[in-house]
Amino acid sequence: MPYADLNGARIYFTDTGGDGEVIVFSHGLLFNGAMFEAQIAHFRKHHRCIAFDHRGQGQSGVTKGGYDIETLTADAAALIRHLEIAPCHFVGLSMGGFVGMRLAARNPDLLKTLTLLSTSADPEPVENGAKYRLLNLVARWIGLWAVVGRVMPIVFGQTFLTDATRATEKVRWAKAIAANDRIGITRAVSGVIERVGCGDLLELIRMPVGIGVGDEDVATEPRKSMPYMRRSRGRNWRSSMAQGIPHQSKLRGRSMI
Repeated sequence: MPYADLNGARIYFTDTGGDGEVIVFSHGLLFNGAMFEAQIAHFRKHHRCIAFDHRGQGQSGVTKGGYDIETLTADAAALIRHLEIAPCHFVGLSMGGFVGMRLAARNPDLLKTLTLLSTSADPEPVENGAKYRLLNLVARWIGLWAVVGRVMPIVFGQTFLTDATRATEKVRWAKAIAANDRIGITRAVSGVIERVGCGDLLELIRMPVGIGVGDEDVATEPRKSMPYMRRSRGRNWRSSMAQGIPHQSKLRGRSMI
């Protein structure tokens, strides 16, 4: 399996290979690089696609520390340099978008374009903090199985959850959440809850940026992305809102990318 020891962490990644331009996919909290399999299946025809698991999640190693977004950004930068794929196209969903914004602002030489899905430059809303900390505490001391039922409506919208034809997908992603390493994932959740906003960095991003949001996103409400969508006017930024799409906007397939 492809692993790289970077920045004090053992990072797992998948790489389709090929000679096309490189797209790097950065997943959201509670999941892993496999969440982009539909997008990779499409784009690999003409691009080299790389997806990696953030430390403590998926198949990457669980470390004692380094779960703050700044360190996760350093992990991503180290992987891009390790694979010698700069400048690449970077796609970040939710937590992956937190990483992408910082990466684009501070390491512009590493990226060619940036795509942000279901994300925000703000810190975690105060009204979410207590609820998420309680869920995290339960997951840490009882187990992830105990919070899956509360988490699913946060990351998946009602259109998806009430669609009987997608029952198999619902089971798959519920199992994926529960299968996370209990220690690694609760440390990762704390890193997201306690993150500092990065709105001041947006003016430093000069590359083309695409912003995608779903109207059923309850974890990162569309209104949180609107200020950045408005700010993009007159710049080389593009934005769109998709109907019936939840926080896990990768459910839309490739169309939001």
